[in-house]
Amino acid sequence: MNKAAILSLGLTTIVGLSMGVGSLLSFFIKETNKRFLAIALSFSAGIMIYVSFMAMLPESMELIESYFGDRRGHLIALMGFFGGMLITAAVEKLVHKFGGHYHGHGNHHHGPNDEHLSKLGIMSAVAIAIHNLPEGLAIFTAGLKDISVAVPIAAAVILHNIPLSIAISVPIYYSTGSKKKAFLYPLFVGLCQPLGAIIGYLILSQFFNDLVFGILFSIVGGIMIFVSLDELLPSSQRYENHHVSVYGAIAGMIVMALSMSIFHHH
Repeated sequence: MNKAAILSLGLTTIVGLSMGVGSLLSFFIKETNKRFLAIALSFSAGIMIYVSFMAMLPESMELIESYFGDRRGHLIALMGFFGGMLITAAVEKLVHKFGGHYHGHGNHHHGPNDEHLSKLGIMSAVAIAIHNLPEGLAIFTAGLKDISVAVPIAAAVILHNIPLSIAISVPIYYSTGSKKKAFLYPLFVGLCQPLGAIIGYLILSQFFNDLVFGILFSIVGGIMIFVSLDELLPSSQRYENHHVSVYGAIAGMIVMALSMSIFHHH
């Protein structure tokens, strides 16, 4: 690995570690604060939905269209997008079939809701981990070309890592009561970013092209939309008046829109 690669990997690792920040923030909130939980969940959903439609999907269309032309490229991107949703729906079915026992023991005072919450934390963790792999790779490859391009992308990713990590740590903290778990889960998920960079560098650098990236982006976009609509928003509404959820989601979109326009990368 040359100097640029080491620099990029360092940058990607810092970005990954920022996943720990959100979980630390979530500890300062009183355990019983259902309103915070509702807002955090819907805020994460707003962020994911906005990122999927405004960044992931357009980016993926652009990349795929450069290979297949406008119409076919557009179609392939959409197939990836809805394919991502179908994959997640299938995974959900499996999780519900076999799962249900992610539970920390000895928490008898926790209701059945908590079981759902811990499952939600795990689902978010899985979705975000998958989403972090190409993201880490994106920062890394941008850094290989030009570190000054990678820095604003990294800054934008750090900004949305923080609420994403809250999406993992809050449900896990509320359901298990364990600060350690609530801190470690998002951290491991964050480390998928440098991991994605390393894996991508080793395996894909031979035949890594914009097409692979484009298809990845469209699939991840679909995954994020599905998790938001199927898990994050309904869970958020369970804890609070549904208007609060809607405002949380809109706030998430606004924050994401601002961070994307400040660090506009194309």
